[in-house]
Amino acid sequence: MRNDYAQTIPADWLDYSRLFAALGDPERQRILLTFEPGESLNVTELTRASSLSRPTVSHHLKLLCEAGVLERTRQGREIHFRLQADTLIQRLQTVIDYLDAHR
Repeated sequence: MRNDYAQTIPADWLDYSRLFAALGDPERQRILLTFEPGESLNVTELTRASSLSRPTVSHHLKLLCEAGVLERTRQGREIHFRLQADTLIQRLQTVIDYLDAHR
């Protein structure tokens, strides 16, 4: 048994609870599945593709950005969102590597 994590969590794992909480919500999953590979979408486009209100979509986008799942960039007067696939894969790979080492 490893007791070294009984009191502290490794630094690279600290944000994983936020990541998994963000990915665990069905509405946020629907938002993520809306994106085509490499696509950038704004709030209006995501709201049109959803059954949610604009403020609700904005809230979900904020949580996805805070969890590192999406990145936001300003294009003129609009904010566009893009899936951070490489970052997400890297973070999930850390979890997969941990689990793989404990088979």
